[in-house]
Amino acid sequence: MGSPADAAGAPAGQRPALCLPEPTGPCPAGTTSLWLTDTSRPDPWAAGAVARELMVSLWYPAATPEGRPAPYMTAAESELQLASRSITGIPPDALSTVETNAVSSATPAGQQRSLPLVVLSPGFTSPRSTLTALAEDLASHGYVVAGIDHTYESFATVFPDGRVTTCLAREARRRGSGSQEKVAAGRAADVSFVLGELTGAHPAWPAAGLIDPSRIAMAGHSAGGAAAIAAMLADPRIRAGIDMDGATVAPIPDHGLSRPFLFLGKQSNYTPGSGSAVTTPRDWKLLRGAVSTWERDWELLTGWKRWLVVAGAVHASFTDFGLLADQAGMDIGAGLSGARSLDITRAYVRAFFDQHLLGRPQALLDQPSPRYPEVTFCSP
Repeated sequence: MGSPADAAGAPAGQRPALCLPEPTGPCPAGTTSLWLTDTSRPDPWAAGAVARELMVSLWYPAATPEGRPAPYMTAAESELQLASRSITGIPPDALSTVETNAVSSATPAGQQRSLPLVVLSPGFTSPRSTLTALAEDLASHGYVVAGIDHTYESFATVFPDGRVTTCLAREARRRGSGSQEKVAAGRAADVSFVLGELTGAHPAWPAAGLIDPSRIAMAGHSAGGAAAIAAMLADPRIRAGIDMDGATVAPIPDHGLSRPFLFLGKQSNYTPGSGSAVTTPRDWKLLRGAVSTWERDWELLTGWKRWLVVAGAVHASFTDFGLLADQAGMDIGAGLSGARSLDITRAYVRAFFDQHLLGRPQALLDQPSPRYPEVTFCSP
């Protein structure tokens, strides 16, 4: 579902059963949404918009598992996401029926200033909901997670007043006026603004006092992963970062970036030196464009770092879409099931944050594990 695909799925009128795996942690998860407005800057994509509006989902440990699970996305968002990806083999509202695990507006649990905060940034054209399975899992282990919809960079974002914004940034990039650098810089600004709204003197979330402002990190997929480095360079509050399958764009200064960083990508595009075996100019450009950015940045990451690749993964494997595509009967070309790839993503992402935000050393990050033979440690 991360890209247009043939949907050889359910017969017409038959709705596939779509659901996210249960979180693995001891805490029930809650969730809520925030509508935030940054009046300090105009929107980078919408001409005439004098402020930047964002929708943010929060996931967090809840006091009780009782309540109604939150919707995955609205029917309008589902229809636009599927249509924009030319996916027609499932009902247009199918993504709005995905069964989640976090309880809507559940009472948060935790002591004041005790919970680490992780920001999640989705891929270009994708909504914040595509990282829900990862967010729910982190919340069940005691994290507050803020998933950001980068307005006009998703195929669809619905605001509480009924407006539905579309992917203006994609049109701008087609006209040559929306560079990858602009996306990364804009997302870095979005992240810094959201951090201020959650940890500042007048927080936008009533339970924001639970967040420990000294323990903040970020992970992203694709453009969101690329934005993790941009955000870390712009905001020292972000102590650690993860790039999941995203070619990076923000240049790291010559003095380097000393905070912990994890590259987690598909083996086909992100194995060091993988461009050398490619024969066609187009494939060489695609592969080297991905790998070379990580190779360039690796030398300038001067703190704790790891470079992991996953055999059989495709771009969508690090998101919910790999799993949901499997459930819908769609073949996205992965050699790894969506359920397995989510298990791997959850395990390594949480291990990274447990080690660098909670101070709990993780053997999983030190060497290959027999539990996850698909994961290779790279040493460029």
